[in-house]
Amino acid sequence: MSAKYIVAGLVGSCAISYACDYIVSQKKIFGGTIPGTVSDKEWWQATEKRFQAWPRTAGPPVIMNPISRQNFIVKDLNP
Repeated sequence: MSAKYIVAGLVGSCAISYACDYIVSQKKIFGGTIPGTVSDKEWWQATEKRFQAWPRTAGPPVIMNPISRQNFIVKDLNP
């Protein structure tokens, strides 16, 4: 019988936390806007191109942010 209260509490707390996150981050109840660097695709492509051209001095080239790429070694596109 206590299992249903635990599951209900977990589901309820997840719903409340999702709602709070959505209201604060998407509806921006505390003000603010999305930065242009996040919403501008041209800026993102230019930044990514610049990161890929970053000079390396030791070892094989590595991605600047490997978590977003899921591959850790940069392959040269122009052989």
